[in-house]
Amino acid sequence: METWGEDYLHRETQAYIQIDTGGLGDFQFGLVSGSIDGYVEDMGTEPRFTFTWEGRDEMHPVSGGGWLRPTGDGEAEGMIKIHRGDRSRLKARRPPQQ
Repeated sequence: METWGEDYLHRETQAYIQIDTGGLGDFQFGLVSGSIDGYVEDMGTEPRFTFTWEGRDEMHPVSGGGWLRPTGDGEAEGMIKIHRGDRSRLKARRPPQQ
């Protein structure tokens, strides 16, 4: 994430985003955590997962939105935004199967 440094991203736990097949999920980076509600939409030649979210930044309620698109090999890129606040590009990678 370009807005927040690596030291912040993994401050409480390893930063993550999880989304189930129904479009619901959760995430955490730094002290920001939340629940996701989204859907896949066709953006021309490629699908994009568009979502809204609500959660907490430390003890303060926050919400926002974002999107992700697959880039291949279990990776995705996108953007996350805090309502009336910061926004950042992001990259995600599916963890190896155990």
